[in-house]
Amino acid sequence: MLEHITESLTPLTVAEVARDVGMHRSITYRMLRTLEDHGLIARDELGRFQAGAGLAVLAGRFTPALRAVAGRHLLKLAVATEKTAFLVVRHGDEAVTIEVVEPPAAAAHVSYRPGLRHPITTGAPGIALLAGEPPHADERPAVTQARSLGWATSTSEVIEGFRAVAAPVIDASGVCRAAIAVVFAGSGNVSGVADRVMAHALALGLDL
Repeated sequence: MLEHITESLTPLTVAEVARDVGMHRSITYRMLRTLEDHGLIARDELGRFQAGAGLAVLAGRFTPALRAVAGRHLLKLAVATEKTAFLVVRHGDEAVTIEVVEPPAAAAHVSYRPGLRHPITTGAPGIALLAGEPPHADERPAVTQARSLGWATSTSEVIEGFRAVAAPVIDASGVCRAAIAVVFAGSGNVSGVADRVMAHALALGLDL
């Protein structure tokens, strides 16, 4: 229910939420009130429900150490490549973006948002996360290749028309904690970008 409300482009009434999630209206209302009491959703002037400020507090508590350490590496990567840099972690079968840094001096760049998620098996960040894990017999060839190269790339797998390059972040114990990535428009040779992405993924892993 919370997920549905936060993904909606407009505030929703109780009836709309109940219909969309397939629950009885009275049960929906009680659950919405509970979420509202905890500040996770809020009502607008018409009584419709939308995301609440409490979500930002919860988001700030998610992997705070990882995000704090990653921030400076993402900024350096964004400045060096003039591309939007972001950090992705695995959550079940999904790759979830938890931190984004846009290049401060670039004339143009791709806008990306924290919270964006996609199947772990698609997109350069997901491929990089899988490449940081032990091999599986049925994995995509792209994962096997990324494990060999140390980086992954994809085009139009997450956002149509855009390319991403990502590398796994391996900590001192050998565990893949995340993936660092950049996203941009265009094609061509990405080896130079990949080298920088790998360098910052390695540096972050050493800092963890």
